[in-house]
Amino acid sequence: MNNVTKKWVLLKVSSAILVPLMCWFIINFVGIFDKDYADVLGFFSTKSSKILFSLFLILAFFFSNLSISEVFEDYINDEKNKNAANKALQIFAIVVPLITIIIVFNLNI
Repeated sequence: MNNVTKKWVLLKVSSAILVPLMCWFIINFVGIFDKDYADVLGFFSTKSSKILFSLFLILAFFFSNLSISEVFEDYINDEKNKNAANKALQIFAIVVPLITIIIVFNLNI
């Protein structure tokens, strides 16, 4: 299987997994939207919410990384700039979810 096919399969699999996680997040976000800080903190303090939110973040950034890298492949002609943009995107897709997950797992009531 070549690299383009792997990317396509990963994009489809990650989107299929992301749909139920997105539904879970939207339903719960609506439920805590107008709550006070203690209620929101209480929601993110449960183990299941931490794990599902972490999976949601990882898959969302993974999916966006794959999608945006395809845009770079199509519209950036210079290989040096394309590689630099892809590396910056990969670093961003790793660092932002990692920091967010660390913060969520360190929340205390």
